[in-house]
Amino acid sequence: MEIGMKATAQMVVAKKTTAKAVGSGNLDVFATPMMVALMEEAACNCLANSLEPNQSSVGTLVNVSHTAASPIGEIITATATIAKIDGRKVTFTVTASDQKNKIGNGTHERFIIDAERFMAKLNS
Repeated sequence: MEIGMKATAQMVVAKKTTAKAVGSGNLDVFATPMMVALMEEAACNCLANSLEPNQSSVGTLVNVSHTAASPIGEIITATATIAKIDGRKVTFTVTASDQKNKIGNGTHERFIIDAERFMAKLNS
């Protein structure tokens, strides 16, 4: 993994991904929580080929703005770019766009973890 690596994730806005459906508003537009999830997916995709088989990553910080609405049927693309690597902490710049506009941007942090050890702590 290195600074500048990037990856994307896509989603079509559907009734189940609207603010009205997920409870983050009452309109049939792309929900902010869904945009954040898509940005996290892009970040996970960015790390996917760099992790050892026993490793995973967990999101620890999201700081984003959702700046434009997207209707049902619109295709949303999130992009995550590695901006900083500090030991096991990886910081990404993230953006989201629909087919017409940039709809969101910000930063996201993930920590690389040993998956088995992480889950064992939860079950003890």
